[in-house]
Amino acid sequence: MNAPPRLSRELVASPFMADRVDVEAPPPGALDLPERVVQFGTGAFLRGFAAWFIDEANRAGRFGGSIVAIASTDSKRDAVLNAQDGLYTLAIQGGSTHVGPERPRNRIIASLSRALSAGTQWDDVLKLARDPNIQLVISNTTEVGLTLDAADAPDANPPRSFPAKLTRFLRERARAFDYDASRGLVVLPCELVDDNGAILERLVRETAASWRLGTRFSGWMDQAVVFCNTLVDRIVPGAPSRAEIDRFERVHGYRDGMLTACESYALFAIEGDDDLRARLQFPGEDPRVVVAPDIRPYRERKIRLLNGGHTIVVPVALLAGLVTVRDAVRDRRVGAFLRRAMLDEIAPNLDAPGAEAFASDVLRRFDNAYIDHALVDITLHGTTKMRVRVVPSILAAASRTGRPPAALAFGFAAFLAFMRGDVQAERRSAGLAVPPDAEGERVRTVWQSLTPRTEDEFLELARRVCADESLWGTDLTAIPAFVELVGEHLMRICANGVLSALDAQLTESVTLT
Repeated sequence: MNAPPRLSRELVASPFMADRVDVEAPPPGALDLPERVVQFGTGAFLRGFAAWFIDEANRAGRFGGSIVAIASTDSKRDAVLNAQDGLYTLAIQGGSTHVGPERPRNRIIASLSRALSAGTQWDDVLKLARDPNIQLVISNTTEVGLTLDAADAPDANPPRSFPAKLTRFLRERARAFDYDASRGLVVLPCELVDDNGAILERLVRETAASWRLGTRFSGWMDQAVVFCNTLVDRIVPGAPSRAEIDRFERVHGYRDGMLTACESYALFAIEGDDDLRARLQFPGEDPRVVVAPDIRPYRERKIRLLNGGHTIVVPVALLAGLVTVRDAVRDRRVGAFLRRAMLDEIAPNLDAPGAEAFASDVLRRFDNAYIDHALVDITLHGTTKMRVRVVPSILAAASRTGRPPAALAFGFAAFLAFMRGDVQAERRSAGLAVPPDAEGERVRTVWQSLTPRTEDEFLELARRVCADESLWGTDLTAIPAFVELVGEHLMRICANGVLSALDAQLTESVTLT
């Protein structure tokens, strides 16, 4: 049996795509737009979010530019994208915040012109810096990407860290245009970190200083480069399963090695004014792009409820043998745990308007019938996510109520149990991938040093991990009764299993209320 044809420019232009109603093909001219955006990252989130926003703007006639994606890892996504002429299908799979599900849509995204590998094509990346058409830089290197590397050097090909790569890119551009301020750029980092633009700018300036790039470069940065704080909100799962890919090929008749799924909801909040909105061009009047002087309320709501909800439920659900976020929401016990954590402990202690309503919407979005969001994918750098997305909610709840938040304490205990590594070992033995979590090694080291069996030993493990200020940004043992509660839950989880421990926790919570 012949394999279906691969997605390509040729296929899009062929009669195969004519008059189809199951796939939205690119409009005429969308494949030949000038390159105006450099995107550091080729992962699913940027394909389902930033590239989609640019594609939307191009289809509406208000941007007229394409993206060059820069791959910094050896994922080989750059090769697949180039084999498909930068094209890929975005499956926009329903909206769970509406009354009833929306009809799924499949759109061929044409906003990516090509992809480059930073590791093997750094000279081509620097050539982009010298292109006068480039106006925007977009990135998503995850929370751990906004850090420097001691090995960063200006003559490296490429520098190791993302901030150093961007510094080298900006230096190349400044020199190419003789420090002309009119050739500046707007930088939109999409990492889920508070004040991500300000942090990235600080790291770039630190790198420039260590490389001794001089006051002329720093002056050009002052005048020409705008680093924006942003917030991004859209659920974009990881790579689809082989079964999902096979089903797509059977139904639609073509192969797509970059098939990407997302929900219909999207919000891109950018800190800035009306002048910035006009300069960006792609937002137009799209209400899903918010340009405002202060985006902190949007950020707090999203990171603490949506991302925090993901982070706190993942270890509980994985220990319970569940597979997707939807499974977790629909499970009688795990779903009840998640609702209590979000509605009773996170939302009421969050200084953001509409937190309770947003939490309810998020729970419906998690229950999207069309999206199989694998729980294991969310464990990527899970320890860092726990610090950024959950610890602030633990602190806020304890500060306002005077007692440790029961559900969040259970979730933290489940996280510690998950970090023992049993689930990960089972996946490896089955030949399945385990997302990296570098910071998690410090938690695993405590497990290896203690191997707890008694109540006191579990309490000591919880105390050691909670006391690590460099891991959590605070000493969690300072929260009255938190360590004791975490230690008790941890012992129950390890002795009786997470579902039995969860039954006890849910019963205790009802008794307390």
